[in-house]
Amino acid sequence: MPDFIYMIESRLTPDQQRAVQTVQTVALEQGLNVYLTGGAVRDLLTGLSIRDLDFAVQGNALKLQKELEKVGAQVRSVDEDLRSLSLLFPGNVRVDIHMARAEQYDKPGKPVISPATIIDDLRRRDFTVNAMALSLNPASRGLLHDPTNGVADVEGKLLRILHNYSFLEEPSRLLRATRFSARFHWQMEERTQARYDAAKENNYIENISNRAIGYEAEQLAYEDDPLHVMRALEKEGWLRVLHSHWSTAKVDTGGLSQLTKLRQQMTELGYTMDTAPAVMHFITARLSAHDIGELQRLIPNKEFVNAWRGQEDEAKELAKRLAGKEAATPSRTWQLLSSAKPEAILFLQLTARQQGVVQKLRNFFGKWRQVKQKLPLPEMTELRITPELPEYPKLAEQVFLHLLDGKLRSHTELMKFLKPYSPPPPPPPPPPPVKRGRAKAEAVAAVAAAPEAVAEVGKKKRGKGAKAAEAATPVVAPAAKPAEPPKAAPAAAKKTPASAKPVAKPKPAAKPKSKPKTKPKAKSKPPAKKRKRR
Repeated sequence: MPDFIYMIESRLTPDQQRAVQTVQTVALEQGLNVYLTGGAVRDLLTGLSIRDLDFAVQGNALKLQKELEKVGAQVRSVDEDLRSLSLLFPGNVRVDIHMARAEQYDKPGKPVISPATIIDDLRRRDFTVNAMALSLNPASRGLLHDPTNGVADVEGKLLRILHNYSFLEEPSRLLRATRFSARFHWQMEERTQARYDAAKENNYIENISNRAIGYEAEQLAYEDDPLHVMRALEKEGWLRVLHSHWSTAKVDTGGLSQLTKLRQQMTELGYTMDTAPAVMHFITARLSAHDIGELQRLIPNKEFVNAWRGQEDEAKELAKRLAGKEAATPSRTWQLLSSAKPEAILFLQLTARQQGVVQKLRNFFGKWRQVKQKLPLPEMTELRITPELPEYPKLAEQVFLHLLDGKLRSHTELMKFLKPYSPPPPPPPPPPPVKRGRAKAEAVAAVAAAPEAVAEVGKKKRGKGAKAAEAATPVVAPAAKPAEPPKAAPAAAKKTPASAKPVAKPKPAAKPKSKPKTKPKAKSKPPAKKRKRR
């Protein structure tokens, strides 16, 4: 069994991890058990990118709304009947929280809802791969609930319905099965394929609700490759279910391709944005305004609809500001675009026709960023202007803006501009503390021994030639001075041999009354001759 806690920490983006932690904390504060469910658990197992987060709570999910809004979540839509919330967290993290429920279908497409346990909630879902839940509760955190063995179907890349009447009770699952098959390139399990064909033949799709149509239409905008999914839906005849005039011929394929490239480029530059409204614009580009209006009325997520409708006006307003005095210089243009909404920049770059506006957008994503990467860091470091200074970010931005406008062209100008911001040099280190007592005596002895240690090191460092020369030089002992006889005895002293040790000079003795008797020295005997061996 995989370690799901590790997978959450490693597979989710930092923004998604914060969203999980926030929902978990708020739900537990409200006394509700909370579970990560549906597509998020499935995508953790598949290794695919996790598009959005689904949570189930055992209780009324609407109780979490106020607390989640306090921590920065935006409410996109509220469903009073299903007691569910659709939220947008910082970092463009889409989150759905719903009450764990059971469903009873008296009529196709119109379930009767009642609160239930997490296991009952999993058993009423569409496919086994979406019927898994991961506990986020303290006593069972990381425990996987999989009552229908969805893990095996994920490994086998199969779509399997939970019971025989799945497509009859909820006809929108026909569209969902096609959409998942196209997205993941999975096949339907044999029995599921048989039930799918029977539902299609018996025209179960007639019982689909308008709410389900609007939901499925919106989901196309979140696909990584919406055109591929639309072709699969069109092949099965489901695209006309979403709207009678909708087809892949109504898609602006060129704009959609450019959108995919620009989205990747902006993501690599660190932008987080919701591109779904722009995707919806291009996949409905050739529908009439009347048809688009009908489709928008079916979508239950009104915040998404407002973003879809308003993106053109936002882009026009941004283009007007770029063409005016507010963006008269490169630095002012950079500041304007840096503060604009990423979604507005994205849509404007895809739809702009004014050459001046297009060129400024190209510079913003191109050569101006290259200038920012060439900040004079060596000169700033030389003047002790480093990131540790509190004013460093503001100063670095100011230098960059001056470089954009060409106000700093030479090294001299640059140093002249930076010098007033240079902090004073650091103070010298304090003197070592005065040592007393035994420590002082040891320090004095160490200082006294230092010259001898230096001499010894110098001696070791001398080359072999110096050592050889020193060894070849004979050592001559100094000749000893003859001892001076006392004044009373003027007899001449005999010379001492050169090898004799020098005799210390005696102190002058007092003048004796009588002549001291000197004892003659004994003659040294000649050395005995060695006897020859016979």
